Amino acid sequence: MAGSNEGDLPDSRADDDIFDGAGTEDETPVRPRRTRRGLRIAVVSLVTVALLAVGAVAGYLAFLNWRVSSNITHAQLLPESPYPGEDSLVTPAPPEKPASAGDALNILVIGSDSRDIDSDRGRSDVMVLMHVSDERDRVDLIHFPRDLFVQIPGSERKNKLNASYAFGGPPLLVETLQPLIGVPVDHVVITDFESFKSLTDAVGGVDVNVTQASPGFDIGVRHMDGETGLRFVRERYALSQGDISRGERQQEFIKAVMLKVLTRDTFTNPSRLANVVDAATENLTVDEDLQVSTMRDLGWNLRNLRGDDIHFVTAPWSGIGSDSLAGSIVIPHEAQFEVLREHLQTDTMEDYRDEVSPQEGFGG
Repeated sequence: MAGSNEGDLPDSRADDDIFDGAGTEDETPVRPRRTRRGLRIAVVSLVTVALLAVGAVAGYLAFLNWRVSSNITHAQLLPESPYPGEDSLVTPAPPEKPASAGDALNILVIGSDSRDIDSDRGRSDVMVLMHVSDERDRVDLIHFPRDLFVQIPGSERKNKLNASYAFGGPPLLVETLQPLIGVPVDHVVITDFESFKSLTDAVGGVDVNVTQASPGFDIGVRHMDGETGLRFVRERYALSQGDISRGERQQEFIKAVMLKVLTRDTFTNPSRLANVVDAATENLTVDEDLQVSTMRDLGWNLRNLRGDDIHFVTAPWSGIGSDSLAGSIVIPHEAQFEVLREHLQTDTMEDYRDEVSPQEGFGG
């Protein structure tokens, strides 16, 4: 295991939750509060990749279908239809899927401390949209910051994106997110932190290229197990651009795990294969329409994906600000959001470029 002086998990940073800043005054808006959201982003993204691998392996090893079915929990995560009237906390209807999108899929993956969405709903604050191309030859993982300042259906004023989850669970989060992306959310997946550690250990650890040093992690290629990986992706204060730099670290780690999952060594090793399937599915809750057969078919169609076919995007933002109700907020870049919507609607994410979100510092 790679060394680290950051301490074992959990620590004091685990006490933060979704309600921080959602409806309270925050007098220090320059940087987001010290939270576990970076860890959660990595967990969520890793599990989206795992979903693809799970489907693929289940496609040619039928006995794993039972294991996956036993692990996964189904729940009402999408808005109900028909949609209630104007006085409800829901939007009248989701955006229509344009013909130009073909059969592209949009799957919302939510990070949570617990997959029990009723008992611990307020502690979920990571949202990643997995856009799967019509040709099933590309996947884009779009991270939406928890503090993104948006209009929540049924609310009189804007608030943080994660407040929609606190107020109305996954259905209200979907209804809040859909106007931002301009396409319907097809499925919803909720996972917890154990998936991150378990999946990394299930593939025997990964080699990660450390491009920016921090305490316990020197520059260079390092082999990491699950616990070491957790510490690696949590760090932000020792990095040059805080959460932005941490996001780059997470991408390096995600790619390392993804490539290890998709190797022949995993597919041809029954023991490792079973462990990967268990780690990727034992802590998953999915919407009622996302059946194991759907996951299997999707995974099989994506079986030829490699590192260059999976891309990471952060929702466009212009800077960090402050609101009297929400506290510290991330300000969306409205014009660039329109560009993102266009590429999602036309399934042309390969042409999407974001040259306006801050590349250094925290914007203005």
